[in-house]
Amino acid sequence: MGNINYWSGVAVAMQSALAVADTITAITKANPGVASSASHGMANGAYALLSVQGMHQLEGRVTRLANVNAGDFELEGIDTTLFGTFSSGTAQEITFGTTLATMVDISAQGGDPEFADITTIHDLVRRQAPVVTSPFVLSFESIWDVADAGLIALKAASDAIAQRAFQFTFTTGQILVFNGYVSAALIPTGSAQDVVKTSITITSTGDLTVYAS
Repeated sequence: MGNINYWSGVAVAMQSALAVADTITAITKANPGVASSASHGMANGAYALLSVQGMHQLEGRVTRLANVNAGDFELEGIDTTLFGTFSSGTAQEITFGTTLATMVDISAQGGDPEFADITTIHDLVRRQAPVVTSPFVLSFESIWDVADAGLIALKAASDAIAQRAFQFTFTTGQILVFNGYVSAALIPTGSAQDVVKTSITITSTGDLTVYAS
């Protein structure tokens, strides 16, 4: 059996800054994909938010950069071999400078394919084909502390209807990154003699990316 992760000792960071967009002129269909970007200025290990046309599987996705050169970089951990054909795009380096430290529960939903009916008049059994995938949604219960900098940052993103990138680092060293819209009204909930909590949701704008270390 490989690594077992626990919801204990998990470091959660949210985007605190997003750099000016660097233009991408090409992305290869390879494992991993390689993006061409003249004078991008990013370094190995940096995380970037992608905005891509054509190769739609990369739209709104967060990637870590590897084998960085002056004019190109690898999209570490992303196999683009079967992706669409790139037409245009940008990459923005992410600063994960906001620590989230009040979360106590997490649940997930979504990420499932939605189907179109392709039944013909000749079929005896209804047929369906996957068309798009629903966004995944992470829902959290958080300790309600309006003096907490992380909660204040979540509320600001929610009020601005703004996207933010997130990074989860587990004690095994495994990492999960993704981008999404934040909903954090900071409305207190709970029961008598229980800890006051508030609900937070993050709705993804692209696929998640995972790293073993």
